Amino acid sequence: MKKKILTLLLAGAVLTTALTGCGTNGSGNAGAENGAGSSADQAKNMDGTETDTSAGRTDRAYKIGIVQYVDDASLNQIVAAVQAELDKKTEETGIFFDYKNFTYNGQADATTMNQIATDLIASDVDLIIPVATPVAMVMQNATAENARDDGSLIPVVFSAVSDPVGAGLVASMDAPGSNITGTSDALNTEAVFDLMLAADPDIKTVGLLYDKSQDSSTAAIAAAKTYCEEKGISVVEKTGTNNGEISLAADALIASGAEAVFTPTDNNVMTAELAIYEKFVDAKVPHYGGADSFALNGAFLGYGVNYVELGTATADMAVDILANGKDPASMAVQTMDNGIATVNTETAEAIGLDYSMFADKCSNLVEIQTAEEFQ
Repeated sequence: MKKKILTLLLAGAVLTTALTGCGTNGSGNAGAENGAGSSADQAKNMDGTETDTSAGRTDRAYKIGIVQYVDDASLNQIVAAVQAELDKKTEETGIFFDYKNFTYNGQADATTMNQIATDLIASDVDLIIPVATPVAMVMQNATAENARDDGSLIPVVFSAVSDPVGAGLVASMDAPGSNITGTSDALNTEAVFDLMLAADPDIKTVGLLYDKSQDSSTAAIAAAKTYCEEKGISVVEKTGTNNGEISLAADALIASGAEAVFTPTDNNVMTAELAIYEKFVDAKVPHYGGADSFALNGAFLGYGVNYVELGTATADMAVDILANGKDPASMAVQTMDNGIATVNTETAEAIGLDYSMFADKCSNLVEIQTAEEFQ
């Protein structure tokens, strides 16, 4: 556990170097100065090696910026899936989709994300894939304010945006408008609470743990409050914007007598999960999260979509825009099956909670053990 906590603390140190490019899953980025590399037959990788991209290629090549909000297991999984699908499409079509020089990690820092947007626009990328709501909002604002020479806007294909309409990114799910579309990991909050009550029908008090600055949490928290009010369940809210505040909020929820805790698809709480899950385990309080990575990092249950499928679909939409001339303004936002329940079996055993009834109440039940990243 000490090693895991140290890993989380060290992650904060990366903020000071993020502007020079923070690699994701080994892909890295080389900053704006390497932007020209996408059209050459030899593409320089971040380890200094070169990859021959000429075999079977057409004369088309596209530069794609990939920007994830923060380093957590779910977002890492999405980025890896996007990159794998872009590589696959390069092999299938002969069109070179260059992301290696343009993959960044925003480290949950607004200044860093805005600088990344500036770098990508200066590099004249052909499309940007932001992963998670906060970075999607930054990239959309930046592209809207920086039209290209022909007056067009750089297309934006977001991934893992829980409430695209509520965040103001799209006009509607069916017709986004402007230069943006993408994939959503919208959470069925009621379904999570149905599982919570199935495991413990006598719950009287539920804790809500989230970052109130996250737009992805707004709709889910409102839905949670409505659900609890209808069921006569008391609610205790605690919020935090960083690991330290979230850890204190977890302590406060336990002290308040919360019998279960709910967190939506909140990336800042997700990054703190490895540091707080043992608090809940020791108190015998199940933590229900809005993504499978919560369960991977120690929470009792994570609920939602398959993030590999989400990332793959995101990349396919990007390719449709670049290679097939699709208009993002009229491409419906894609949603995935969000009924997958992932249970951490170690945590379930430690808190003594039976989850066997979940199999009949979700589209798929996955069992997992505590780890930092998906294998």
